Amino acid sequence: MAKQRRPPAKASAPPPAQGSADEPTSRPAPTPPAGPQRRSTYFEAVARYERGLEALQRHDYNGAAAIFESVLRQYPEEKELHERVRLYLNICQRHVTPHEATPQTIDERLYAATLAINGGRYDEAITHLRLVRDEDPDNDHALYMLAVAHAQRDEVVEALTHLERAIALNPENRALARTDPDLEPLRGDEAFRAALDTPSLPRPDRPKRPFRSRSAR
Repeated sequence: MAKQRRPPAKASAPPPAQGSADEPTSRPAPTPPAGPQRRSTYFEAVARYERGLEALQRHDYNGAAAIFESVLRQYPEEKELHERVRLYLNICQRHVTPHEATPQTIDERLYAATLAINGGRYDEAITHLRLVRDEDPDNDHALYMLAVAHAQRDEVVEALTHLERAIALNPENRALARTDPDLEPLRGDEAFRAALDTPSLPRPDRPKRPFRSRSAR
């Protein structure tokens, strides 16, 4: 009797290859890499910055400025915080810096002009001195200082005009001009030498100058 043949065994399907089209599409997204961790000093710097803001809100501008400056000084690596710190530090400094009063009298303007010349701010000095000259045209001190300011700006004609007038009003200005280094730009000019050589009568009625330029301090 013929043997019955067993049906061939079904071949089992091989497991899907890794990454094949049969792989499930609903796999979870990979966890994004963690961002850079904050330095431990960051939280210290922020805490100090917030104390500065509290002082600023109390109108303690000196105290707030000191705190903000310490943030810049002690936490130099916290660059992104520095921009905000500098903003509030500037506000504090505007409040603590005294505002200079505008000179009103002749003496105040002469003093302000002296400080401006000593600081090399000749435009500012000329502004003050012109106001003095307009109010007191025979103020030899203002005219002499105008000569200095214009000489320092290499404006020879203006400087000589004011110097000649200052010497005519007060002969003491001639001796001062001979040794004044601020008039050095004029020394090569013949009109300057003539102004120093021309004698003039003294004017005892003119008061002595209350201030001097930097060369006569």
